[in-house]
Amino acid sequence: MQSSPCLPPAELFIAGDFRPARAGDRFAVHNPADGALIAAVADASEVDAAEAVAAAAAAFSDWRTRSGRERGRCLRDWHAAILREAERLARIITWEQGKPLAEARAEVAYAADFLDWYAEEARRAVGEIIPSPHPGRRLLAQPVPVGLVLAITPWNFPLAMLARKAAAALAAGCTLIAKPAEQTPLTALAFAEIAMQAGLPAGCLNVLPTSTPAPLTRAVLADPRVRKLTFTGSTATGQELMRACAADLKRIALELGGCAPLLVFADADIERAVQATVASRFRNAGQTCISVNRVLVEAALHTDFLEHLVRRVEALRLGPGDAADVDLGPLIDDAAITSLEAWVNAAQASGARLLTGGGRHPAGPRFFKPTVLAVPEAGCAGLGQEIFGPLLTVQHFTDEAAAITAANATPMGLAAYLQGGDTGRLWRVAEQLEAGMVGVNEVALGSEVMPFGGVKQSGFGREGWRDGMREFLDMRCIAFGAEPDPV
Repeated sequence: MQSSPCLPPAELFIAGDFRPARAGDRFAVHNPADGALIAAVADASEVDAAEAVAAAAAAFSDWRTRSGRERGRCLRDWHAAILREAERLARIITWEQGKPLAEARAEVAYAADFLDWYAEEARRAVGEIIPSPHPGRRLLAQPVPVGLVLAITPWNFPLAMLARKAAAALAAGCTLIAKPAEQTPLTALAFAEIAMQAGLPAGCLNVLPTSTPAPLTRAVLADPRVRKLTFTGSTATGQELMRACAADLKRIALELGGCAPLLVFADADIERAVQATVASRFRNAGQTCISVNRVLVEAALHTDFLEHLVRRVEALRLGPGDAADVDLGPLIDDAAITSLEAWVNAAQASGARLLTGGGRHPAGPRFFKPTVLAVPEAGCAGLGQEIFGPLLTVQHFTDEAAAITAANATPMGLAAYLQGGDTGRLWRVAEQLEAGMVGVNEVALGSEVMPFGGVKQSGFGREGWRDGMREFLDMRCIAFGAEPDPV
């Protein structure tokens, strides 16, 4: 087993303490770059879930009554502590998730931004006095915290996705039970450890690592005190969770899969367009829900775009995330590699042409060569599906309307992108794309000041911006009746 002083205790985090699972079970967490064992982490069960819910409920009775100013102060102290521990957190992310250290450091900064933002928003959960149509009656709309929250987070951004949810929920006055992905529980445990050290009250954040998410999740959702689920992950899992929440009508926010198109028009700056494509698609080895999945290039620019793109892609450097000058790390597990190989084979069998990459990389068994496929205008197998890996398809188009139709030809609707010079056309096309977020000559869509979320089968609800906290608030209406007429 590898060891490092930067790792948090590999236990459950309940009521402000690290503790082993009641059953004593543990599961292994491995470094995806070389398969080395990092830690044997406590494996939570339904019994542990009940204890975490009880801790969150006990903390909620106090936390909900604290002022927004006081909750904000806790988040601000936590934000400062995250920045002090930034390098440690980045190394934990790289170790258990695989991404290059530069990307891990950027994730830590991004996560910290949400704590800072919601430290301010905690003071802005404002209600409203409503003018009454009846003399003497007074009407008030008052925001109140939803209650206990179950936050289920993915492995591709193990710190950012948890911070984005936790900061908004805690600012609103809610308390949380977090279930991190089984591939990356140590980042979540370090996040909770820093929260405790920064003064977050015990029970406000509880972390339950587990190797068997389904029974633990069912146990938490079966408790009527849990009133909200916030989930980032696959559409299929989101649908299952939505059904589980139907029994007692829990509030739900789902940030699910994507299949982002990029439309490149003939008047685009080709160098800028290629740079944006590579930056988006190959970040985190393509394991990002808002990454460009498929490029549609206007025919007049298609050949030049492909030449520039392939040259840029072939220059990308692969290796362990903590090695120097690495652009791409490994994929998360063996199943991801197998899935990509099958996708490439099916695409080629249905008419796609391999331009570069297409198979495993000598850096290790979980490394996949950055891949570009030229796809006929009619498409190829799997084109409307999310690709989670360093693989990109490129098609050409001749007609704007047809390009928009092709871009929207997916059940997903998380992100979409445009590159071009004609501002009128960019506005026109952007407004016709079926996506929750559209980048126009821009691929950086993640920010604490922006509403993040999708449409169609990419889910609903928003994270970030002011709406991120509203997702954790109910609106209570209070009506004061008119005083009776004096006798």
